[in-house]
Formats: sequence, C-alpha cells, structure tokens
Amino acid sequence: MTEERALADEAIAARARRSTLATDVLSALGARGESVAVAESLTGGLLAAALTDAPGASRCFRGSVTAYATEVKAGVLGVDEALLAARGAVDAEVAAQMARGVRRVVGADWALATTGVAGPEPQDGQPVGTVHIAVAGPRDASAAAALQLAGNRAENRERSVTSALELLLSELIENARAQDTEQGGRV
Repeated sequence: MTEERALADEAIAARARRSTLATDVLSALGARGESVAVAESLTGGLLAAALTDAPGASRCFRGSVTAYATEVKAGVLGVDEALLAARGAVDAEVAAQMARGVRRVVGADWALATTGVAGPEPQDGQPVGTVHIAVAGPRDASAAAALQLAGNRAENRERSVTSALELLLSELIENARAQDTEQGGRV
C-alpha cells in the first residue's frame, strides 16, 4: 500500500505543477494581450487540456491541432514532407515546423509543439522517451528542447506536457526581457 500511496501522491503533485504552469503561462500571455496555440503528436491533446483547464484560458488560448498522423503534420501544419521522409516525425526540426504551422493556421502569437515516442515501442528508429518540444513566437522568437524520458507511456506524456509549459513560460519571460531592453526599459 505504501508504494501505491507514493505513486498517487506523485501524480497529484504533478497535476498541481502542471496546473500552476498553465495558469502562469496564461497570465503572462494575458498581461501582454497575446495568444497561444498548440500542435501535439505524442501528447494527443493533453497540452491543450492543461491550458484550457486553467482559469482565463478563453482570453489567450486560440486552439490546437492534434497531428498524430504524419500526413496531418504535413497536410495541415505544413511540415516538409521530405524532412518527414528523411528523419521521421520524431525530430527537432519537425517540432519547430509544427509550432510555426499551428501558429499560422490558428492565428496565434505563440505556439507550442510536441512530437516524440511515448511508448511502449520505439518509433522511426527512436527509443521510447525521445521527445522534441518547440516554441514559435513573434519577432522570430523560438526555443526548443530535446528530452529523453524514462517513464511509462502515461508518465512520458505527462512529463512532456509539463516540460512544454516550462519551455513556453521561459521563452515568454526571456522575450519580455528582450522587449524591455529594446524599448529602453528596465530588465
């Protein structure tokens, strides 16, 4: 029973962290009058759900594309078909193109994308737990992260969502500092 209780407590703590991050992201966007969209593959809608679960989501969240199939990544989000054929869907540049594509399709200021291998089997020659996250924003703002997670399928998906929210929040903070510096304000 002790191990089950510890796992349950860890899951509750993870959900609370995700909720706080989503609220912080939406607050930062709302303060700037900006919006966000997401393109998801391995997270399959969890990232959009995390953002829309947070209070105030309707002010900033524009929408999402769950591009689980490679054809959707290419056809809807505009990911380069030659890139997909050469490297597969689990790739840093694929994540970057997904973010730029959903930003364009949905008309958002910022976009976040996830692609990777949740498990239980490897995909495109990539081991389970390989994840790529990308952010695209105004003034050519971009950020990316490569993760190598060691959890099961559900844990890898949850950790990907948390990592994606952390990356976007970090980029929003950095972008605000850069804007302040450009405008001659305080950092």
